[in-house]
Amino acid sequence: MNSEALQQQQARRVLAMLDASRHSLAALRAAVELAHAHRAELVALYVEDENLLRSADFPFAREVGARTGLARPLTVTAMQATLSRQRQQVNRALESAAAGRSLRYSLQVRRGGVVAATLAQVGPADMLVLGKAGLSAYCGGVRLGSTCRALLQQAPCTVLVYDEKAPLRPGPLRVLSQPVPSELLQLPLCTEVEALQARSARALEQQLQRASCGALLLRRAEFRVLADEDAQLLARIPVPVIVLPDPE
Repeated sequence: MNSEALQQQQARRVLAMLDASRHSLAALRAAVELAHAHRAELVALYVEDENLLRSADFPFAREVGARTGLARPLTVTAMQATLSRQRQQVNRALESAAAGRSLRYSLQVRRGGVVAATLAQVGPADMLVLGKAGLSAYCGGVRLGSTCRALLQQAPCTVLVYDEKAPLRPGPLRVLSQPVPSELLQLPLCTEVEALQARSARALEQQLQRASCGALLLRRAEFRVLADEDAQLLARIPVPVIVLPDPE
């Protein structure tokens, strides 16, 4: 192995973006499995959203309880306390998920816009693992969150989208186009490559509605076309979805 290939191998990391939502904590468990299987470094990234802190500074700011529906004043002090609790919850979840594993891992805490702060931390050799929806998820069912959509459009690396109901079990890596990058064939999710004939969002959903293992692989151009047809398609796909960045 030459020095350049060695540097690329050493640079590979699995990053899990966490916000203490159940989907992101499920994505953390998937990231641990992937990092352990590939002997990669695991980085858990928690971003303190500065936009939330700014909004809390307005005297008319209110928050509505998800369970009670009651509005109450929102203050910077209260928001800082909430972020602190989330950070502690994320740290406990990381320690629990990595327990008993021979795994290099760390928690990185950043403050800023969530998308911008995440993009600043990832490189082309990394794999970014996201939950489908965050803390602001629609209560009536899973919807693809705005942060997830933005990172799928902009991340310079491979992105794996996961939720608590999607199985992380070996099976076919379903593709719309080939060839498949060799490193993806080594994922613990992949046992074989299966070419799909779907050419529309509806057809793809129908083909995958009974899938129970493996993953779906999309190139970013394919994701954009499907998202233009149905913005919430990925939220309904019952297996993890891998999106590859545009070629340089």
